[in-house]
Amino acid sequence: MKKLLVICFALSLLFLMVAVVSADDMGKSQTVNGWVSDSKCGAKGANAGAAACTKKCIEGGASAVVVTDGDNKVLTVDNQDALKGHEGHHVAVTGHVKGDSIHVESVKML
Repeated sequence: MKKLLVICFALSLLFLMVAVVSADDMGKSQTVNGWVSDSKCGAKGANAGAAACTKKCIEGGASAVVVTDGDNKVLTVDNQDALKGHEGHHVAVTGHVKGDSIHVESVKML
């Protein structure tokens, strides 16, 4: 019975540590530099020459995405309104990155 109690306590402590580490990571914002493109063109539209096409595609129903500098990773944007007016621009986006998506908190032109 004591063994079972010790094992349950150890597992509880382990799960608590994992929860604390996960909660700490969720609260951190990250800044990503890249281009505001559209979901149709993705990385192909990540340049200054594609600004007009990006605006047209977004107005036509495509969603805005952020294509990161360097690795050209395409991040979908949870809150599309945060990028209004920045279609086709090179920006620094601050927000919460989770997998291949970002929840934008602020946008700054580069």
